[in-house]
Amino acid sequence: RLQQYDVDLTTCGPMILDGLVKIKDEMDSTLAFRRSCREGICGSCAMNINGKNGLACLLYIEPSAKAIEIQPLPHTYVVKDLIPDLTNFYNHYKAIEPWLKRKEPKAKGQKEFLQSKDDRAKLDGMYECILCACCMTSCPSYWWNPEYYLGPAVLMQAYRWVADSRDQFTEERLAWVNDTMKLYRCHGIMNCTNCCPKGLDPAEAIVHLKNECEESYAENWKSVIAGEGRKNAGRESGMMYA
Repeated sequence: RLQQYDVDLTTCGPMILDGLVKIKDEMDSTLAFRRSCREGICGSCAMNINGKNGLACLLYIEPSAKAIEIQPLPHTYVVKDLIPDLTNFYNHYKAIEPWLKRKEPKAKGQKEFLQSKDDRAKLDGMYECILCACCMTSCPSYWWNPEYYLGPAVLMQAYRWVADSRDQFTEERLAWVNDTMKLYRCHGIMNCTNCCPKGLDPAEAIVHLKNECEESYAENWKSVIAGEGRKNAGRESGMMYA
């Protein structure tokens, strides 16, 4: 059910999160929601505000005679009030192995893997993702197939590692994600890009990922996936995670 609260804006901060904190502190201590940084960095306070996903700490309370309607992120199981269960999202994220993977070890005395400024620039617009799940839960394809479709944020991060010149598992990453349900449920609806609180473009990253799969496809990809699955057997995360 929806609960209505009347907040005195003259004694409240300007952001939606300020209003929620005031309600919890002064009106209803049972109200539950996540928050942390208050600066649009942690992604904790993601919720649906007046029908659009966003971060409560970045959205102003717009003075209006009409009430502001706040709900948890759509199409998620709700833990309580405005707290969604993001377990499925985090499992998908773990599945893409979002870390640097190398086949060649560091040379003796080598401290880090370097890349050119141009290669580093290819990661701009992807590494800034704060995993708030606003885009994931605004995507109809994710609503319909949450157990299979990886979703905008996860696919953008999958491409982030494909595009990283230091990573040496590009073929394995592409082979694993090249799947009717994991990748190709994206139909370019653009809800993800429209609601991203960081101004990122997951839809564009997904297009690039599809293009990489098309250009790099090889007949041996099924055996590549099988090999990755055997290596990851028994692990709590990694490719083929389920």
